[in-house]
Amino acid sequence: MRLTLRGWTVVVVVCGALVLSWQSGPRALNAVVVPLVVVVLAGLVTVGRADRPRVTRRPVEEGFIREERAVEVEIEIDDTTAATVRDTVGDGLSATTEPLAETTLEGEETVSYDVRLEARGERRVGPLSITVSDVIGLVERRFAYEETTAVLVYPRVRELAGGSAADVQTLAGLAERRDHEEFDHLREYRRGDPLRDVHWKSAAKRPDDDLVVAEYADDADGGAVTIAADCLTDRDDEMASAAATVATFLLEQGATVGITVPGGTQPPGSGQDHYRDILQLLAVAGPGELGERTRGDADVLVRTDEGGTTVVVDGHEIPFDRLCGRSSDGGRDSERTRTEGDGRSDRETGGRGVLA
Repeated sequence: MRLTLRGWTVVVVVCGALVLSWQSGPRALNAVVVPLVVVVLAGLVTVGRADRPRVTRRPVEEGFIREERAVEVEIEIDDTTAATVRDTVGDGLSATTEPLAETTLEGEETVSYDVRLEARGERRVGPLSITVSDVIGLVERRFAYEETTAVLVYPRVRELAGGSAADVQTLAGLAERRDHEEFDHLREYRRGDPLRDVHWKSAAKRPDDDLVVAEYADDADGGAVTIAADCLTDRDDEMASAAATVATFLLEQGATVGITVPGGTQPPGSGQDHYRDILQLLAVAGPGELGERTRGDADVLVRTDEGGTTVVVDGHEIPFDRLCGRSSDGGRDSERTRTEGDGRSDRETGGRGVLA
């Protein structure tokens, strides 16, 4: 508990009034000093008896670089008091609205501000402090809260539309293998079977023109596309971006995708939740080298070293810059995580269907 600048000003006035009262008589003391002393004492008592506010941090939604997220803090207090709430924004984030609020706390109050996601990784907001004061603002007391909230920032996901058609088709071919690798047998067409499963070539050879449907082996991982990604330098952001771009593209092509990075593995899967699991893994992936067997067994190898990032598919080495259409002079390719007018990315608004 301490006096504010305004409080110290009052103290100076009181001291000056005491000097005048000594020279001019006690009337100056009664007229000026007594009311000010009463006000200061009242402020000391009020702030000294103030209970520590109870703080609850709400989770902050994950997101892509350049998106904005709301940070909300719920504050509960038994009495009514003036307060200044100040939060801290960690590295990799920037506040788009001031993380500072001067308010009157009464019961339950929610203080919020917005942050912009600037860099991949697990970022933090907090710690927070609440400074309560008396009504006039002469005395204040600061309460500190060490709790922080994690903000997970996904890696950049690049567009492949501007890349080499041959390179993109090589990658897309992995998603098409499932149909050939898991073929089991043919059977007669039954009502309700999707037409895409009709084996037209075999049906054309049947004299009665009956349709036949291709059946596939029931092996969830048999047709999965596995990605291995490692980084031999400190450019793990680039590695994570390349792996996220490849995984996103394959999932959008209908493939079942699994991924392994230094320090973590996500088994093959598909769908919205699985896609988020992959992004969460890549958000915190760091540098490191995978085992030779892991790299050799993967359908796609993403490797980042001093020479840059390379995507290896079926023995074909494709520079990541070329795959996403980035020019050799450093020109920037289009990015899949552009923020829309309402602050949400195409991932949140449906995008190409991975998060739909």
